[in-house]
Amino acid sequence: MKGKFPMEAFAERETPFYYYDAALLRETLRALNDECRKHANFHVHYAIKANANAKVLGIVSEAGLGADCVSGGEVRTALEAGFPASKIVYAGVGKSDWEINLALDNDIFCFNVESLPELEIINELAAAKGRVARVCLRINPNVGAHTHANITTGLAENKFGIAMNDMEAVIAAARSMKNVRFLGLHFHIGSQILDMGDFEALCNRINDLQNNLEKRQIRLEHINVGGGLGISYDHPNHLPIPDFKAYFDTFARKLRLREGQQLHFELGRAIVAQCGSLITRVLYVKQGAAKKFAIVDAGMNDLIRPALYNAFHRIENLSSDEPDDIYDVVGPVCESSDVFVKAYSLNACHRGDLLAIRSAGAYGEVMANEYNCRKKISAVLM
Repeated sequence: MKGKFPMEAFAERETPFYYYDAALLRETLRALNDECRKHANFHVHYAIKANANAKVLGIVSEAGLGADCVSGGEVRTALEAGFPASKIVYAGVGKSDWEINLALDNDIFCFNVESLPELEIINELAAAKGRVARVCLRINPNVGAHTHANITTGLAENKFGIAMNDMEAVIAAARSMKNVRFLGLHFHIGSQILDMGDFEALCNRINDLQNNLEKRQIRLEHINVGGGLGISYDHPNHLPIPDFKAYFDTFARKLRLREGQQLHFELGRAIVAQCGSLITRVLYVKQGAAKKFAIVDAGMNDLIRPALYNAFHRIENLSSDEPDDIYDVVGPVCESSDVFVKAYSLNACHRGDLLAIRSAGAYGEVMANEYNCRKKISAVLM
């Protein structure tokens, strides 16, 4: 089964390009909001690092979500896209002074602080401006996730967050600072997580930490559990919208929130991945000694996930209904890793055929680069 694409609109466009299905994006946001709003104290911040396309951000902002940023540039982009500063959270292990000052000047909701030295600098810069910075402390919970090693972030060996053993000392430091207001704790264990058991393990760890803190009269106003909900790369047509109900219900059932406590989520991929496709054209079909290659005009510089993570993306030949043949689908970049998929069954390919590389709305356009002096490609939202 192939997805539905506006082929007439594609016919005259220069390839490759990113295509975003606006209707599916809006449907996904409605599904997310329908489930999230069942819980009055749940708040979703869209992770801008997944896709920073201005038109995509406009639709997400209109849906009422906040923004999760990991750089000063993302904070600025979020504000320009219409996200209210009161809904912007800002994480990252290496916030520079100008980035912190930008966030302070715009009075964002919260810094997710990842180390004691960072906390001290935020306090110092806030004092210079006569401001008080709201902060949550990002704790590394040493909880693993069943996902790729490069997108696991909650293990003790990862660079992110404050070690649990140091948590109480850093909380004490935050509570003693005049230009910092301590709000609570932030967590994020990884990305592309489909096993709700991973989120249950995070809930269990947070429950234990919160019990221990309350014994020391430390109460948390806010808890941020990050994001990480995955999507189906294998079946984008049958499963275009993630199971938001199972995701939010897991936290509602397993996390023991106190009265009045607010729970924050930072979802990115789950919102935008399925609405995006990389549209590329077959340049050549080449018969090698042992395999057949479909050589396309998109490269690893346009979509780096297969080369970087060995990630799978479903590919569809939009121009052909001929019987399937087996191809390695490869790009023109001068690297052996410029391969989208190997030994893949596709409707027979010919020069000029349009292929759709699916589920590319997250970590696609936003990670594109100009390697081999290839210009960044355009994007269209319909």
